[in-house]
Amino acid sequence: MTAADALRRRRAAAQLLAGGTRTPREAVAHLLAVQAQDLRAARLALRARGAAGGAGDVDAALDDRTLVVAWLMRGTLHLVAAEDHGWLHALTAHQTAATIRRRLGQLDVGPDEAERAVDLVTTALADGPLTRPMLTERLRAAGIAAEGQRVPHLLALAAGRGLIVLGPLLPDGHGYVLAHDWLGPSARVPDRDAALAELARRYLRGHGPAEAEDLAAWSGIGLRAARAALAAAGAPPDAPAPEPVPPRLLPAYDPYLLGWRDRSFAVAPEHARRVHPGGGVVRATAIADGRAVATWTAPGGAVRLEPFAPLDAPVAAALEREAAAVARF
Repeated sequence: MTAADALRRRRAAAQLLAGGTRTPREAVAHLLAVQAQDLRAARLALRARGAAGGAGDVDAALDDRTLVVAWLMRGTLHLVAAEDHGWLHALTAHQTAATIRRRLGQLDVGPDEAERAVDLVTTALADGPLTRPMLTERLRAAGIAAEGQRVPHLLALAAGRGLIVLGPLLPDGHGYVLAHDWLGPSARVPDRDAALAELARRYLRGHGPAEAEDLAAWSGIGLRAARAALAAAGAPPDAPAPEPVPPRLLPAYDPYLLGWRDRSFAVAPEHARRVHPGGGVVRATAIADGRAVATWTAPGGAVRLEPFAPLDAPVAAALEREAAAVARF
């Protein structure tokens, strides 16, 4: 086994792709955060890790407040364990605050109007969960312009202040809720140094081996802070390289395709544009022994592979079984 094989297998195992069963909360807490701007993809990421037999398992964890979706690392929506929201928000909320304010200005939403919109959103949610279309209608009724990207950025402004999160699934979409009402009073938030150390420990558990540059790229905290975080966290225990990782179908934006600055350990450079075509897009990908071997789509619910090269028969058979599991999911 080469050093590259060992690194890839250790990272895939840290990502829970080597096998086993677990609950949605256990998987998310282990990974610390799962990118969730596409909730369907986040559900499939947990399926690939033996943490959900069907989409309803993930939805149930959102409904029972075990998991929550919020704007966290890099200002992107992430699925996290409810108990991790408070300290992660405190550590990362500043990352995009200026960007949101600047973008609202570009959308002709002045500071006074933005504050009135945040107040209207929090008042509306005091009566219970509402989807984005529902909140959009409330804002329009109050005379707030709600065209284009204004509402998403106003909601991001409220979320950045820790006022709202995405909680239960409603019949017509994902429901926004007041963070305090849904999650209860936050536990005492650790000071920044302690939070950085916790971030590094948890990141390494789901992504190690990794370097400061990887933590900085994944979390958005900056390289100097990442170095300090890893130094405070201490060296993790060495883990033996596992056996070959079974073939898996990973969804778009899977944590395994996003968790490090340099992803060439999993995606060969000659195939990188097929997985990462640009514009922040990360396509659904098939892996074998932790190495990307195809992209895939599911038009009409039937998985269609687009291999980078002819697949070995055992890999093809395993991916057929994965495709059937995705269809059932």
